[in-house]
Amino acid sequence: MTPRRTGGSGAGGRRERGGRPERGGRAARPAGRGNPARGGGRARSQPGSTTGRAGPDGPRGPVGTGRGDSPRPDRTGAGRATPSEPARSPASRAGATRSPSGSRTPPGRAGGTRAEDGEGLRLNKALSAAGLGSRRAVEELIRAGRVSIDGQVVEEMGRRVDPASDRVEVDGSRVVIDERLRYWMLNKPSGVVSTADDPQGRPTVVEMVPEDPRVVPVGRLDRDTEGLILLTNDGDLANRLTHPRYGVQKRYLAEVERLPGNAVRRLQQGVELDDGPARAERARVVAGSGRRRMVEVVMVEGRKREVRRLLEAVGAPVRRLVRTAIGPLRLTGLAPGEYRPLRPEEVRGLYRAAGL
Repeated sequence: MTPRRTGGSGAGGRRERGGRPERGGRAARPAGRGNPARGGGRARSQPGSTTGRAGPDGPRGPVGTGRGDSPRPDRTGAGRATPSEPARSPASRAGATRSPSGSRTPPGRAGGTRAEDGEGLRLNKALSAAGLGSRRAVEELIRAGRVSIDGQVVEEMGRRVDPASDRVEVDGSRVVIDERLRYWMLNKPSGVVSTADDPQGRPTVVEMVPEDPRVVPVGRLDRDTEGLILLTNDGDLANRLTHPRYGVQKRYLAEVERLPGNAVRRLQQGVELDDGPARAERARVVAGSGRRRMVEVVMVEGRKREVRRLLEAVGAPVRRLVRTAIGPLRLTGLAPGEYRPLRPEEVRGLYRAAGL
C-alpha cells in the first residue's frame, strides 16, 4: 500500500503506512526524513562512531570534538588543519577538482603533495579520530611498524597525511581517514523505494537519512523488501559491494507460503530465470511450522527481485523478505525506519570484505 504522509510536509512530518503490522504489533513507519528541515527519519545513536552522527541539522562532526558542530581549536598553533577541513591555500582551492563521488582531489603541486609540504593532518591525530585508539596508542602502532602510507611503512612520528589522497593502512587493512565520507546503515521498511529520487513521489531511502553530504544507496531492495541497506558517498566501496565480481555476500530471511522437499537443494544448484540462470550461494531452513517456513538465502548477485523470483521458481512463493546482512555487517538494534552511522571497525570490515 502506498505510504501516506501525516502531520504535513514541514518539520517533524512523518509518513505512515497502512496495511499489515510489523513484528511487535505496530505498523512499519518509513518515518519521513533525517532532519527537521526535511521531515524526520529516526536516528539511532551509536557510541564510538567517527563517521558522522545525526544531529538536529544533519550529520555532526567526529565524536570527541566537544561542543556542537565546531571542531575543537588546535592549541599548538594557529592555522593548523582540523579533521573537518584540512588547511588549504587559495591557490590549491581554486585548482582542486572533484571526483564523481564528490570528493576533492588536490591539484598537482610543484613541491609535492600537501602532506609532503607540511600541510594535511598529523597521522596520529587522523588515526585516533578514525577509532584506532588514543594518540599515544596510535604512536605505539607507528613505532611497531604496523602503519603504512601508500604502501610505505611509516617511520616518522610527526608524519602528515592528506585524507583525500593518501592510502593509510594498519596491519595491511585500510583505514578511512577522510571525514567527509559518510556511511549510514538503515533498516528499510516495506513501502520505501531504494532510489535517490522517485518520479512517482514515493518515499525513498535517501529521504530517511541526513541530506548533507549527499549519499546514495548501495544496491537496491525492491519496494516490498525490508531490512539492511547502506547509504554512502564512498563510490569505490559502493561499487565493490554491489558488483558480483567481488563476491560480497548478502543474506536474506524469507517467509514462504510452502517449501517443497527439494527446494533447498534446487536453490543451491540453480534454476533458469527469465534473465538467465540464478542460484543461491547457500540456503537452509531456519524455522517454521505447518506449511510456512523461514528460509535463509545467501546471494552474491543482486538482480531485480532475484531472491523472490528464485524462491518462486522452486515452488516457495515469498510472503515476506528481509535482508539481514551485507558481508560482515549485520542488521541489529534498529527498528524499521531507524538508521545509524557505521562504526570505524565496521567500515574497515566492509573494506576487507570488498578487497579494498
